[in-house]
Amino acid sequence: MKRVGVLTAGGDCPGINAAIRAVTLPLLSSGIEVIGFIDGFKGLIENRTVPLDLPRISGVLTRGGTILGTSRVKPEKYPLPGGGKMDKTAQAVETWEKLELDGLVCIGGGGTQENSFRLMNRGIPRIISLPKTIDNDIAGTDVCFGYDSAMAVASEAIDRLHTTASSHHRCMIVDVMGNNAGWLALGAGVAGGADIILVPEWPFYQEELIMALERRRSLGKLFSIVVVAEGARPCESSLGDTALPQTSGPPQNLSSRLAVFIQDELGIETRVTSLGHVQRGGIPTPRDRFLATLLGTRAAEEVREKRFGAMVAVRGEEAVPVPLEEVAGKKKIIPPDHPWVAMARRIGISLGQ
Repeated sequence: MKRVGVLTAGGDCPGINAAIRAVTLPLLSSGIEVIGFIDGFKGLIENRTVPLDLPRISGVLTRGGTILGTSRVKPEKYPLPGGGKMDKTAQAVETWEKLELDGLVCIGGGGTQENSFRLMNRGIPRIISLPKTIDNDIAGTDVCFGYDSAMAVASEAIDRLHTTASSHHRCMIVDVMGNNAGWLALGAGVAGGADIILVPEWPFYQEELIMALERRRSLGKLFSIVVVAEGARPCESSLGDTALPQTSGPPQNLSSRLAVFIQDELGIETRVTSLGHVQRGGIPTPRDRFLATLLGTRAAEEVREKRFGAMVAVRGEEAVPVPLEEVAGKKKIIPPDHPWVAMARRIGISLGQ
């Protein structure tokens, strides 16, 4: 074992640099050279690297983003300058062979797990991956690093919106990330004291949304907080057309249309706050630094022992390797009987059902 590569791919999130550091330090102490690929799989294809030595990883534990850069480029769908895409898996394998790598550590989300599995079967057999995403939707692991930091940001935003909502007797809609899974909306919504949480896992009833807001007003509560995951969708209801109001001008997202709907139905002044990429930014929480370090050091151990073809996952208090074939192409969504769902309902949070 002489040389190992590391790359970070997909969307950025807090904790990636902590993971890079955790992978690199044990390998360097074993006399193994570590190199980083710039901009994820794109750098692997184009053979763009930097040395991951002690000076480069010094002080990165608390830094957000990724010191290696990232992209959403997939080896089998490399974008061409004039448009279109091309399979450049062969170029990625060529870089692997030219650099004489003994292992490759891929840090990323669901797409990265799929890309790693494909490469493992097309010429780069010695791959270990790590799960990072603020959506917390990667299969095979209890939790992904990046999630806790994003939940803290979203929860703080909800905390701050409570004051203006109560002062103006408004309904505040908080738009959070989560296209396929609602872990971030559910976690931040419960932690921030939301009254209604809408997630992608099950369509919500428009009439339940209205009734939940009316119930609060009947109890003398003149403001409400609604947390909406970007992938939430309405289902057919007695209110008629499933399509919520669409005003003139540029196309609106669900949260903006919900605001119009609530104002029209109840006459409640409603405002939307979209957190967007703020959820991805900033320093990682101590928990995410800890998780990234736990997973990264275990990945380094797997590399040193020449055990590949797995994603290092959190299972209970431990980091354990899970075969990539059990992870690739799968999503971890909220099951209807999950304890978090029951908890939310017990304290009176409406889930639109």
